[in-house]
Amino acid sequence: MRAVVIGDVGDASGLRVVERETPSPGPGQVLVRTEAIGVGGVDAMIRRGGLGASAVGTVAGGEVAGSVSAVGDRVDRSWLGRRVWAATGTSGAYAEHAVAGVDDVTELPSALSSVDAVTLGSAATVAHLALAHARFSAGESVLVRGAAGSIGIAAVQLAARVGAGSVAVTTSSADRGRRLRELGATHVLDRSGAGDAGMADTVDVVLDVVGGADVPAFLDRLSPNGRYVLVGAVAGFPPPELAASLLRTFQLSRSFATFSLASVGATERNRVREQLFLAAVRGDLAPVVHSVLPLDQAAEAHRQMDRGTVFGRIVLVPDQP
Repeated sequence: MRAVVIGDVGDASGLRVVERETPSPGPGQVLVRTEAIGVGGVDAMIRRGGLGASAVGTVAGGEVAGSVSAVGDRVDRSWLGRRVWAATGTSGAYAEHAVAGVDDVTELPSALSSVDAVTLGSAATVAHLALAHARFSAGESVLVRGAAGSIGIAAVQLAARVGAGSVAVTTSSADRGRRLRELGATHVLDRSGAGDAGMADTVDVVLDVVGGADVPAFLDRLSPNGRYVLVGAVAGFPPPELAASLLRTFQLSRSFATFSLASVGATERNRVREQLFLAAVRGDLAPVVHSVLPLDQAAEAHRQMDRGTVFGRIVLVPDQP
């Protein structure tokens, strides 16, 4: 089978298309014949070497959609032939066939395409559970930092759907702001957090996909008892003075938390994902696809991610008969 491996850590040119033997599912695993592969921000971080352990030689990517073509021991054979979304962990997805643990597999509604499934499967689930982690409720205000990515786009829609008092976003262009307003945003700010004079000075919740050096400045935009949830760090980890920012406003009882899907059990992740897929089928949640590229253009997909020109999700598709 064809697969895309990380040949060198660094820029996108390190991604290489190679021939690999089709893997076999082990106990508790399934083999998915891929129809669509999601390209996410964490994939780019791993490719750059930003998560510590070397990824050289590994197949890139973490989520696919397709049909189950084989099952391992201790897996019900009724999975065979089902169309599914599957998480492969932090590697193994950019390939014509991918192995996943059966606990990380969600059956797809017949009306949902594989491309839409990988656009929503991980990102919308993160957005939904991160808002829950922040105890976000109807009538509250939220600021989604880095809203042009698939997690941010889902968070904007989900917050609006539950009756947010206001949904502010940070993004890099007027066109992106317009598109985010169409999805439920009420205030559009630039990347620094400036740009909307009609917005209140503070918000109840900040959902941050970006991270990096500006986290303390956005933390200062929290209302008393406000909650800040960091779900990504595409700009790097927050600086050490983050703790000082919290302590300086001790009497406001602001809080800061990180959120990862790894902290949520598989049963709950799959329950939420099933609900989100059905919401997409009903038209209550819009998958936003930036582009669909062939598998052998994975490096170009990552170049676009690195340039910051992506709105929504890039999806790779194997060219299979």
